[in-house]
Amino acid sequence: MTFSKTEKLIFDMAAPIAEKLQFLLYDIEFVKEGGRRFLRVFLDKDGGITIDECETFSRLLSEQLDKSDPIPENYYLEVSSPGIERKIRRREHFEMNKGKPVDIGLYEAIGGSKKLTGILRGLDSEDNVIVDIGGERLSVPHKKTTVINVHFDF
Repeated sequence: MTFSKTEKLIFDMAAPIAEKLQFLLYDIEFVKEGGRRFLRVFLDKDGGITIDECETFSRLLSEQLDKSDPIPENYYLEVSSPGIERKIRRREHFEMNKGKPVDIGLYEAIGGSKKLTGILRGLDSEDNVIVDIGGERLSVPHKKTTVINVHFDF
């Protein structure tokens, strides 16, 4: 739920660029996959973000990253929309997505299942995810979740 040191540094660097372009800086991930490092920046705005807007942001952020060189290792920069089934990681995400259907992955099964689908009601002061499932309100410790995404029926 919190940023790594690198993610926080990049978020602080990217936020003014997003603000200038009137985009929402939704999230940042710095991850290793298949032996490669990826810096992923997720942007949004009313009506959705376009590929051209992602490209503009990517170019401006790349210039900043090249100047300050905050990441000593090689990485790939990816800029995109968080998507319809966006991850819910930070406290702000819980606020933005209140009332929406969500899928919650769990480390340990609840009621025989490691996946819950319900309506997000928020994140309480003790970091419990509050969700309504089938008319019942459930409180799940955030640390016991593997992933939380907005649910979308295709």
